[in-house]
Amino acid sequence: MNLVHTASSLPKAWESAVLAEIGTAAVKVLRMDGRSLPPEVHATAEALVVVEGRLELLLEETEFTVAEGELCRVPAGAVHAVRRGSRGTLLIIEVPERPSSGTIDS
Repeated sequence: MNLVHTASSLPKAWESAVLAEIGTAAVKVLRMDGRSLPPEVHATAEALVVVEGRLELLLEETEFTVAEGELCRVPAGAVHAVRRGSRGTLLIIEVPERPSSGTIDS
């Protein structure tokens, strides 16, 4: 599967498409178009991989540039926002946190 071609054929930027599910993880792709997006929080951890282009990210009040070929991990519950200038193809691996078993390990 060509990730750049798949992302470029999506009808809208910043709306991801699920490519596969592996165990409990969802593998998604989307097209970035330069716009900024408001802050958001997810109950799942994410690995953000820039396939082509760059991602301008605000993660817990720290600004990052994630370059082509780089990965950024966003922990579950972390406030993050896309900054203006993010363009290209983004691969997202979304992994639900494991629920607590309610037991204490000693």
